[in-house]
Amino acid sequence: MSTHTDPASASVTPSRAGKYLTFFLGGEEYGLEILKVSEIIGLQPITRVPRMPDFVRGVINLRGKVIPITDLRRKFGMSVEGTTDSCIIVVQMLGIQTGIVVDRVSEVVAIAAADIEDAPTFGAGIRTEFLLGIGKTGGRVRLLLDIDKVLASSEIEALEAAQSHVD
Repeated sequence: MSTHTDPASASVTPSRAGKYLTFFLGGEEYGLEILKVSEIIGLQPITRVPRMPDFVRGVINLRGKVIPITDLRRKFGMSVEGTTDSCIIVVQMLGIQTGIVVDRVSEVVAIAAADIEDAPTFGAGIRTEFLLGIGKTGGRVRLLLDIDKVLASSEIEALEAAQSHVD
């Protein structure tokens, strides 16, 4: 009797193992896939764009290119009191170069697949699809973000509008 499983019928989930840039928002530590990160820059003056969602802080001029800036504290419904160490992580999100404001960058860590658990389900109405998983390394827990899913499609359109509004 054969117990052969057809590999084509097996569901394949991409490995979440890899290197993550970790950062803080409030007292919580988050991580982004390092391959999505272009650079880290200091906080600079942000030009507000009218009629944008509250979490879109505006745009900056980064070496001649207009980059929309998202405030993750506002997006996640957190208190907006940042720290004096706030900085901008420039990321590629669904083909759009954008900046996200974070309290402070921590480090780059390699996390093995065995150290990443699925995000728990919190019940109806609680959205967690923007989490790749929960990373557990060095005795710490880090919320690993899927940056492509942090914003809904309508919010991505707002970022594109902010970028084209100034171009």
